[in-house]
Amino acid sequence: MDNYTLIPTPKTPRLYFNAQNGEFEISGRSIPENSIEFYKPLLEWLDEYERNPRSETKLHVNLEYFNTSSSKCLVEILRKLEKVNEKQSVKVFWHYEEEDEDMMESGEDFKKILKLPIELVVVKGGG
Repeated sequence: MDNYTLIPTPKTPRLYFNAQNGEFEISGRSIPENSIEFYKPLLEWLDEYERNPRSETKLHVNLEYFNTSSSKCLVEILRKLEKVNEKQSVKVFWHYEEEDEDMMESGEDFKKILKLPIELVVVKGGG
């Protein structure tokens, strides 16, 4: 299975999904014109990954900002990882800058609605 990677743009995040080692990352800004179209290939990739996941999968979410439609897509991504977690270990690391309460609250919200181990990770703001 090939890895799924996308280079970030000012409106779309870096997507790095390594099928060989189970290391996944979503980072940057997620405000694409059409979130559903943007994330659709990744969701399809995750369907394939779910059939034969690594023994441990780690997703690092390190977004500085995402819009409402991206939020819905993030839930879809995490729901697919819930299915992987029924077979193999999945850990989600939700990174946020210490002064960014909105991003911290988003991580806490995802923790409440999903059956996944989500660890909130504080990133010290660069001054």
